[in-house]
Amino acid sequence: MKKFLIPAAAFIAIAGGSVVVAQMPTAAPGSKDVAKVTGGTYKVDGGHTQVVFAWDHMGFTNNAGTIAEPTGTLMLDKANPAASKVSVEFTIANLRTGVAKLDEHLMKADFFDAAKFPTATFVSTSVKPEGASGAEITGNLTIKGVTKPVTLDAEFYGAGVQPMSKKENVGFVATGTIKRSDFGMGYGVPVVGDAIELKIIAGFEKQ
Repeated sequence: MKKFLIPAAAFIAIAGGSVVVAQMPTAAPGSKDVAKVTGGTYKVDGGHTQVVFAWDHMGFTNNAGTIAEPTGTLMLDKANPAASKVSVEFTIANLRTGVAKLDEHLMKADFFDAAKFPTATFVSTSVKPEGASGAEITGNLTIKGVTKPVTLDAEFYGAGVQPMSKKENVGFVATGTIKRSDFGMGYGVPVVGDAIELKIIAGFEKQ
């Protein structure tokens, strides 16, 4: 049997009997050079932004889940990073642990009570630059109708022009820890851990 090999650098689409070859970049367009970051207004890239949350289960395992496809904005002030602001909204129904019964329980009143409180939000109140590529971001996190201050340690990940949209993109990774009982989700504590470790993979597209 004859094998047809398609080079990784090319995407071949056949339409109306013609063959169109679109050259793809030969290297990742995102750069680790913080100088590539430009100021301005960005919107959340929902397809590439997610919160990974992890918890201790009875002292036996450290389990995790994700909440993806948020919406929101980033106002990035390159000249004065401390003046930057971010606001993000997550749809609770987008939460997944990979365990269907657990996902169903997390939607109920013991936890998120998603029918009554369908979204969670984070709105920054201060940004404290740390070094050339980091920042301490403090803001108000609202879950299940409860708002608490939360501090995240953010680190620049990459910036550049996205080859398909032709728009500037920038990405960050932020980490932090919250107590779920602070947000009315103390079911099972202390048998199941109260502390929730957060890792936020955040992508933004310039407007």
